Amino acid sequence: MPTERELLDKFWRHLKSDRTIMLGLDGDDAHPMTALFEDEDKSRSRVWIFTSKQTSLAQRLAAGAPAVAQFAAKGHDLFAAVHGRLTPDNDAETIDRLWSPFVAAWYEGGKADPDLQLLRFDLDHAQIWENENSVFAGIKMLLGADPKRDYADKVADVNL
Repeated sequence: MPTERELLDKFWRHLKSDRTIMLGLDGDDAHPMTALFEDEDKSRSRVWIFTSKQTSLAQRLAAGAPAVAQFAAKGHDLFAAVHGRLTPDNDAETIDRLWSPFVAAWYEGGKADPDLQLLRFDLDHAQIWENENSVFAGIKMLLGADPKRDYADKVADVNL
């Protein structure tokens, strides 16, 4: 049975590796986005997203708007719903730190592209679910394990 801390660490490892989240404002459609974070941010309470000012997300965004991100690890062994506040933040120093050839490919004008919008997602709360291999879970059930109890041991509800 993993601890809350172990599930949270596993979430950050998967997010750093996979990076794709479905991000949206509360009550609105979610969009696939690439999540970036800085290794210096030891609190792991902030995620950065580059987007276009033309996206519906950027156009509807007000500073500090409630937002939610959904995450599924590539192997489907971990899922998360992360709640927080989304804010436009085109700080030049932050853009410099996060810039990469992968980001540059989306902006013809580079870091000065007028369409570039950096978003700061300040994380408040997350629910993280660990998902065992279904074959392994099926065998455990055949041996008498209670799937509801087993599932309850693999969920973390954490403040970030």
